[in-house]
Amino acid sequence: MDLTAHFQMLAVYNRVANERLYASCGELDDVEYRKPRRGSFGSIHALLNHILLADRIWMSRFEGGGRSTPALNTVLFEDFSELRAARIREDGEIESYFAQLRPSFFERSFRYTNSKGLECVEDAAIAIAHMLNHQTHHRGQIHVMLSQTAVTPPSLDLHRIIDPQDSDGLAAPAGRRRKQ
Repeated sequence: MDLTAHFQMLAVYNRVANERLYASCGELDDVEYRKPRRGSFGSIHALLNHILLADRIWMSRFEGGGRSTPALNTVLFEDFSELRAARIREDGEIESYFAQLRPSFFERSFRYTNSKGLECVEDAAIAIAHMLNHQTHHRGQIHVMLSQTAVTPPSLDLHRIIDPQDSDGLAAPAGRRRKQ
């Protein structure tokens, strides 16, 4: 699999993992959803906002903007349903963007000022890998936070999403052969 196809696959994984995570978070009452918890940004609500904010920052950079970095604890949406709708839109845009990705994209680099005021330059492949890995990292934290509630955290394993035969008996996606 080449780099372009790899990131396209991860964009699909990203969308499905977020759908699953938001479905589980949507089962929480507002008190549990906003309850202070150990982990980055201190609550499920704040962490979901942070992930969306970071994705918007990186996508802006990929599209030619995003030179400065806002406060990483910025809450974009107070209401869960509005946050969920924004997440769905963002994931659609991410998946669409990566579906159109061309190999020449990887010749680019991105200059920006990080949240600590430091000037940074990232090569395209590292920037994309970071953006998608950043989500995975924080989804893992939310998974742990959910395990502290009555809601069962969803399966977020990449191979269970990309190749669901492993978990529910469905056939592998077209073009993929299972190892015997």
